[in-house]
Amino acid sequence: MPPRDGGVRFIRGKYDAAQSTHENRRHWANADHLSANAAASAEVRRTLRCRARYEVANNSYAKGIVLTLANYVVGTGPRLQMLTGDPEANRVIEKEFARWAKAIGLAHKLRTMRIAQCESGEVFALLATNTLVDAPVQLDVRPIEADQVCAPWSAPTASHRRDAGTTLDGITFDEFGNAVAYCILRQHPGDNTAWKAAGVEFDIQPAESVIHLFRAERPGQSRGIPEITPALPLFATLRRYTLAVLGAAEMAALPSGVIYTDAAADAEASSVEPMDAVEMDRGTWMTMPFGWKIGQIKAEQPTTVYSDFKHEVINEIARCLNMPFNIAAGNSSGYNYASGRLDHQAFFKSIRIDQRHLADIVLDRILKAWLNEAVLIEGYLPQSVRTLDAEFPHQWFWDGFEHVDPAKEANAQATRLNSNTTTLAAEFARSGLDWETELRQRAREISLMRELGLTLDQSVGRSPQSVAEDEDDTEETSDVTEDALAPGE
Repeated sequence: MPPRDGGVRFIRGKYDAAQSTHENRRHWANADHLSANAAASAEVRRTLRCRARYEVANNSYAKGIVLTLANYVVGTGPRLQMLTGDPEANRVIEKEFARWAKAIGLAHKLRTMRIAQCESGEVFALLATNTLVDAPVQLDVRPIEADQVCAPWSAPTASHRRDAGTTLDGITFDEFGNAVAYCILRQHPGDNTAWKAAGVEFDIQPAESVIHLFRAERPGQSRGIPEITPALPLFATLRRYTLAVLGAAEMAALPSGVIYTDAAADAEASSVEPMDAVEMDRGTWMTMPFGWKIGQIKAEQPTTVYSDFKHEVINEIARCLNMPFNIAAGNSSGYNYASGRLDHQAFFKSIRIDQRHLADIVLDRILKAWLNEAVLIEGYLPQSVRTLDAEFPHQWFWDGFEHVDPAKEANAQATRLNSNTTTLAAEFARSGLDWETELRQRAREISLMRELGLTLDQSVGRSPQSVAEDEDDTEETSDVTEDALAPGE
């Protein structure tokens, strides 16, 4: 029925989550309206870094999770494949870059940077000349902790002019938000010799020489926070609960008990000092005062829910890193083949995204700096490299993910190739290999086998057992997928 005054009828609604009630007031007490940079202030980031490093250093689960993540992302290191039109130039660049990467320990430095990104939120790397590098190109990559990139009290104050940009905790940005300079302390603030009477020593490095690796989770965010920040309270809870269960079990296992009496308050009994502790030797009988008895503490720890509690806490900890429980805990006892693959799909996709981010932010910058130095060395690279455009078409290969059943994966790979739904380049890339390099190697092997008179059976058939296993696996995977995707469950 329309309103009598002919006005417009308004519908009033609200969000339950926006209401402040007596029940939820304490839960939302710390919710704020700070910007990304204000919420991740220098003091907040320093506190989170210290706590994350402490937990990683003292918690075996935290240490294992961080190391496992770095090993999955970086592995044995990236491999370069040039895609220019000159095959000889591609081969030389790939060979010399691999030689240089081994000389400076690039793979190890990348793993260190990935660990620092996880536990510190961000990491920097300085591209500088190192005369001790055992390679023609003496470029070096020096990882720098986030603590060293800051605005010391003796540094110039931030300018607010439009042409000068602004400085935020050691990073100077232009009017478009691009980093143009970094203030890097010459020594770590935590070093014993870092603070001298003369003040803090620092260098202003141009953005072209500095790599800043972090994950921006909010628009306008300029510095990173530890990726394990949501899990820090859970790590502490897990350790406290484990120590409490262990302490209770130890107390129950020792010959400890409580001295008590059933006598009335006015009955005759020997006098015993209340709350007095009496030491007992193991494997001995002892006499009690007249009228008193001893009751031993029951061994009720660890309870049956201890493992369940640890499972849920570790699962929640690993969720912020998109890591499945069995990888975080190092325990796949409750997994079957299909559920393991289903859990790993999201994790492997996260790893591929992480590898692409690392390639875009770190590796491409390193390759560009290396090529700029290499072309200046007379006779080092082919002449055609000097005429290449600034893009230098290329791609990076990473370690592939090993299949839990190589026979099934080989059969699936053969099916994809026979049905023309994939290419050799794509299949070799799954294993982190360059298809041209592998085919040339395979051709040399076949040629040598023929030269030595060895037979090569290229028509390997599938056994009935392998076909049956594939069918069983397909049914199992289908059942698990249907259960996982069932709505309302």
